[in-house]
Amino acid sequence: MIDPQISEWISQILRWIHVITAIAWIGSSFYFIHLDLSLKKREGLPQGVGGEAWQVHGGGFYNMRKYFVAPPEMPKELTWFKWESYSTWISGFFLIVWIYYLHADLYTIDPAVRALEPWQAAAIGIGGILLSWLVYEGLCRSPLGKNGVALGVVLFVYILAAAFAFTQVFNGRAAFLHTGAMIATWMSASVFFVIIPNQKKVVADLLAGRSPDSRLGKEAKLRSTHNNYLTLPVIFLMLSNHYPLAWSSRYAVAIIGLVVIAGAVVRHFYNSRHADKGSPWWSWGVAAACIALAVWLSIIGKPGEANMAEGPAEASPAAMTASFDEAVLTIQSRCSMCHAAEPVWEGIPVAPKGVRLDTPEEIARHAELIRVQSVLTHAMPPNNITEMTLDERKVVAAWLAQKDAASR
Repeated sequence: MIDPQISEWISQILRWIHVITAIAWIGSSFYFIHLDLSLKKREGLPQGVGGEAWQVHGGGFYNMRKYFVAPPEMPKELTWFKWESYSTWISGFFLIVWIYYLHADLYTIDPAVRALEPWQAAAIGIGGILLSWLVYEGLCRSPLGKNGVALGVVLFVYILAAAFAFTQVFNGRAAFLHTGAMIATWMSASVFFVIIPNQKKVVADLLAGRSPDSRLGKEAKLRSTHNNYLTLPVIFLMLSNHYPLAWSSRYAVAIIGLVVIAGAVVRHFYNSRHADKGSPWWSWGVAAACIALAVWLSIIGKPGEANMAEGPAEASPAAMTASFDEAVLTIQSRCSMCHAAEPVWEGIPVAPKGVRLDTPEEIARHAELIRVQSVLTHAMPPNNITEMTLDERKVVAAWLAQKDAASR
């Protein structure tokens, strides 16, 4: 057993590393996409140069040129942009193991969805992600890979199918996270298995005086294009674990689909703009409509409202006449083992996010958080690990309703 305080620090350091490497990867990726699309063909460029761009940054001017294949003479040194991708995936893998598998009872396993052992959750998660890469690779290498639009549609459907499968074995938070990890694995594996190896083959052919196979560049370009359009949805899915209204909805899979579309059309706007092909402002309208629809689905599909209605035909007297004192007793009995000045739950060294619910004053102060986490959604207690009953949630809901009425 690791000391809970050390465990907390390991978690934070892993997140820190993951965010830093992700910023580096996404930043370099967006930069080169912008550069590639903004290159201009001008008179007087050397043989084989497809275009150039002048840029200014940090007080200096830069002249960037792109060769269709390679320069007449290979430079002694080449900068390879690959470790940003590898480091992001490696740190993300350790982070998902540390949080979602070693603490599966809190973050991954929901007995109401599927009663799993932690090792089973880990096997399903890792196995599902690896299997998805094989499927993705097979689709890209199939005849379907020659039709970018058709392949994109099939991959979109596959993402939704995989997300649905994850919701059948994990809680909503873990399902969103694993869907994002699945897509991120496609992206990083494409860099490792296709983009960088193909570039190295081109360099080797040039050094040997051979003409590189044009197919290598086309394969790498296809994967790079996928990475471009999938980046924004992946970021949303990775951040969503902090916001239960999306992943706790009965329409969680549809929300994922809408986010993928929104992220893709936003990237389309910038790709078109950077390539001087105009500014398709309609992209923002589509993205806004998708997000608005996702918000609406999260509201009408929130499990708290549904489960409140699915309770006993006549609520218990305690639920109907709930007072603040009764709500306090409920919250303290179900939540304060973690949300306290000195948590007693094993592995929790300090109150999560600094939220304490061990006194009436603290409970009143965090009323809106309680509403979102335990009434509108059932995100807390995580996986209902303390077995908070429906009537107890009704007690809390009734207190909040009384509080709202008193404030009008």
